[in-house]
Amino acid sequence: MSLARRALPEDAAEVLRLRQVMIDSLGGGGGAGTTEWHAESLPTLRARLAEADGNFVAFVVDRPERPGTLAALAAGTLEYRMGRAGNPHGRVGHVFSVATDPDARRRGYARACVEELLTWFRERDAVHVDLNASAEAEPLYASLGFVRRPDPSMRMTL
Repeated sequence: MSLARRALPEDAAEVLRLRQVMIDSLGGGGGAGTTEWHAESLPTLRARLAEADGNFVAFVVDRPERPGTLAALAAGTLEYRMGRAGNPHGRVGHVFSVATDPDARRRGYARACVEELLTWFRERDAVHVDLNASAEAEPLYASLGFVRRPDPSMRMTL
């Protein structure tokens, strides 16, 4: 039995708290240190966590010593990209917001969450799964079978 479970709507505040842990660990702006956005985001996240068959999911590990709080999180989406050879149906998984509270690290919690997320993608016939890895997390992802790729991606903020 896995340590991880699917996040429920009542976990939303803790899921946002762990997302903030991840954002803060990356530094360099992008919302680091600010939590004002949590209140506005909370209803949307609760609604998304309530969707049993949606394209978004989060897996979490409860803190055994602190009931009602979470130790780790991995969230992801199943995305559609136009089909191509090797993926005619265009199903692609994307992992994001993998976070563990600093005092709960090195216990296999993030691994358990990501493994459940990968199972969720497989059950939905995703052909591949993408993620962005920090240098600190890269060994975990490599041990799960992820490989670094040259990435020509660009971003524009609207």
